[in-house]
Amino acid sequence: MDNFETPQTVRLRSALQDDKPLIPESPLMRTIGYGTGASVYRLKHSPKVGMCRSPWAVKKVCRPNLAAGVRLDKYALRLKEEADILKKLNHPNIVGFRAFVKGEDGRDCLAMEECDASVGDLIGIRSEDGLGPFPAEKILKVALDISKALHYLHTECRLLHGDLKSLNVLVNGDFEVAKLCDFGASVPLKANGEMDTDTELEYVGTAPWCAPEVLCNDGLTPITAKTDIFSFGLILWEMITLRIPHFDESLIEDADESGSSASDVGYGTRPLLPESPLGDEYKPVIQLFNSCTEEDFNKRPSAKEIVEQLEKL
Repeated sequence: MDNFETPQTVRLRSALQDDKPLIPESPLMRTIGYGTGASVYRLKHSPKVGMCRSPWAVKKVCRPNLAAGVRLDKYALRLKEEADILKKLNHPNIVGFRAFVKGEDGRDCLAMEECDASVGDLIGIRSEDGLGPFPAEKILKVALDISKALHYLHTECRLLHGDLKSLNVLVNGDFEVAKLCDFGASVPLKANGEMDTDTELEYVGTAPWCAPEVLCNDGLTPITAKTDIFSFGLILWEMITLRIPHFDESLIEDADESGSSASDVGYGTRPLLPESPLGDEYKPVIQLFNSCTEEDFNKRPSAKEIVEQLEKL
């Protein structure tokens, strides 16, 4: 999983005269995360007079390895598209846009609000420490915050996040607030909630979290806002089991060797909950998980319905 260890800070000189932040070379910043084609760094910049400025998270495309034939043009384009999306969003449960500028090394940089950790990394830490499921109230807090973000995206912005998973949910403090991040795979929605297929964008996602309608790709079942809801349900499952959905190394290896499809390793299905009993406080979590991971997308609740349900608890 991504590395979100508490980083050392690097103090920088003031921003340029046009008030754009000065992004130093990558070695001068501490890596706090990484993904396909990009890394995330911590930037501590000098405050304006009389103002306290929090550190930023800076997402930067990795250097191309031309010797190995690796070009990163598509990742640079995706970063620009993510910046264009993020700067239009304004919601307390979505990570804040700060700037999109070129760093000193000439690479584009997306500067964002920094949070303390991702839920995915907290899951990894909790698993390594031999602990059980997250407390039900923590799971429900994440569920409420992220469902609010999804309701905003799906209705006001007509946007499908497209890559919901625990690593793309950030938290501050002891789960005081959860925020959705990483909009590099987001795609527009039509007024009826279906993905807008008139654009050149395609649904990307990450296979273990993908809904069945994504994986079947039969052209008959539409990708809709409910596709995000399926992935959202699997985040709840992650916080209960401390595992990646459907991840079994032996099954993955067998599938790779035999050329089996994603369905052979369970992708796009509802994973089983632990056999060990959970307390009554987990009943609303389990009920929500089950409803969000229905195979038929029409049976899944909308983000608005999830918010209304959780606010009644």
